[in-house]
Amino acid sequence: MTGTVLRRTLIGAGLLLLLMLVTVALLATAVDRGYLRGPLLAYLGERSGRHIEVGGALRAHILTMHPAIDAWDVKIGNPAWMPPGVTADAKHLEIALHLPWIGRKLAIERLVLEGATLLLARDAKGRANWQWHDPARPSRGDMPLVRVLSIVDAHVLLDDERRHLKFDGRVSAGEADGAPGARLHLRGSGDLNQRAATFDVDGDPLATAERDRPYRFSYREESSGSTLVGRGSLSRPFDFSVLDTSFEAKGADLKDLYYLVGVSLVNTGSYELTGSMSRRGAETFFTGLSATTGDSDMQGTVAVDSSAERSKARVDLRSRFLRLADLGLRAAGREPPHAGAPLLLSDAAFSSKGMRRGDAVVSFHAQHVEVGRLDLTSVAGHMTIDRGVMAIAPLTAALLQGKLTARARVDATSEPPLADFDLETSGVEIGEWPRKDGKPMGLQGLLQARAKGKGRGSSIHQIAASSNGTLTVVLPHGAIRSSLAELAGLDLKGLGLWAAKSREETGVRCGAASFDGHDGTLTAKTLLIDTDPVLISGSGTIRLDTEAVDLVLHGRPKAVRLFRVRAPLRVDGTLSHPSVSIETRKSAGQAAAAVALGAILTPLAAALAFVDPGLAKNADCAALLSGADPN
Repeated sequence: MTGTVLRRTLIGAGLLLLLMLVTVALLATAVDRGYLRGPLLAYLGERSGRHIEVGGALRAHILTMHPAIDAWDVKIGNPAWMPPGVTADAKHLEIALHLPWIGRKLAIERLVLEGATLLLARDAKGRANWQWHDPARPSRGDMPLVRVLSIVDAHVLLDDERRHLKFDGRVSAGEADGAPGARLHLRGSGDLNQRAATFDVDGDPLATAERDRPYRFSYREESSGSTLVGRGSLSRPFDFSVLDTSFEAKGADLKDLYYLVGVSLVNTGSYELTGSMSRRGAETFFTGLSATTGDSDMQGTVAVDSSAERSKARVDLRSRFLRLADLGLRAAGREPPHAGAPLLLSDAAFSSKGMRRGDAVVSFHAQHVEVGRLDLTSVAGHMTIDRGVMAIAPLTAALLQGKLTARARVDATSEPPLADFDLETSGVEIGEWPRKDGKPMGLQGLLQARAKGKGRGSSIHQIAASSNGTLTVVLPHGAIRSSLAELAGLDLKGLGLWAAKSREETGVRCGAASFDGHDGTLTAKTLLIDTDPVLISGSGTIRLDTEAVDLVLHGRPKAVRLFRVRAPLRVDGTLSHPSVSIETRKSAGQAAAAVALGAILTPLAAALAFVDPGLAKNADCAALLSGADPN
């Protein structure tokens, strides 16, 4: 009985196994001949996590160790972690698999796309429709390696909010010269960030790629006169979460790199930039950065953490020499033709959009910073950006044996940005102010200054040109060449001293200039220089939008003078190039007097552009500012 039961059981199992084999063979044959396409597409869609449609013919070959699918008019939808939409639309798709076996993982033996449109998207959180699995969940395994890739003139639309890149162009990829096992070559052209761009990427042969071996590549991108080249490697093929690369960039304007990398930078003249980049998941590190433009240089490191919705950057920049004239629209040759003379205040603009997108902590150190003819030394600054608000607290520098301190706050959550600023100098030796002709100044003393106010804009010049506030410059005590002091009174004695080129000095009891600012126009409230022989007073305005100076100065001798000329001096021109003239009776002697007095007033006028008053602890100055008679 037992033998009979066993025999029947074995016969039944054999018949069941035979039935299953026949069923699988029939199903495979049906699929191979184009039947059961609905269940097949449903199964493929469920396994890939994407909706798949085939509008044309579908051929499947599954009774093999290298199953393949050949399909026409294919649409592949977005994955569940992205908004509904289409990732790929291809006229022809061919894919052949290499099934897993002992010691071997699933691989894509061949992938062919013809007549394709790829709509690639990544949001600010890093979720992309080209990702193999949901980035918010544990990985379901590595993406299969592709051994042979052929993409023929695909139309690619890329919208990458994470990297701030938009691309609309044509892309082709495949083995160089079409030879099996040759290096992978990817090329493309189109509009990158709304500018024409081309790029080429050469990688190791896909046929020899291994998961436990770095995949190496080189690249070249060109757009808007800038070129970016480099070499790098992926820790594992097709895994861009671990990436190392070195790069070199050069071009006519550093700001044009935005069109290649999606990072907004400052305008410059011709530049060169080198460095290295390492990516580890959501963290990206830029090291060994070195940039040069004109006579300026910059080195530093940048670390960016993109794991949260708002990126966080830590930046450390250093410079041996930085000339502000090498930055801005004029340096890039892109200033409007009607711009006029060079500005003392920089027009180099910062990106308010970039400030709103991410947070940052920035430290800056420079041995020398050149502002016009001034040389700031030992410059150090600390800046933070927090949810669109930038704070500089403080920026310090040595200036003409004195000290400059600046604090500012820029709120970029509004457009244009709103800025508060407070700049102060102390102990600045005015006698060392650099003159264009290289000659020594006729005025000496330790200057104190302070500027405080509010303005709107995305550059120092724009903020100043719209500012409201106060500006005060005080010279508590000092010395002035007697001839220059007398010339301010425009009497014959003064002219005689000037002709003799007298170096005799007289004391300055106090010099003070106080301005009220409204909509970028500074109006003199107090403008006095009190010397032993002469009291110089003035009035007028300085327009910070054009940096135009319009001041009138009068000299009043403190002793009786014969043949005194009652003619005021006019100071005009710009902050960077002021000029002085006599309103009437422009004799040769009077013209010389104007030039001499200009040598004194130039530093006072130029100082108004970027420094401001500290209250003088000096009885003469206090009396002068209060309106008391200096005599």
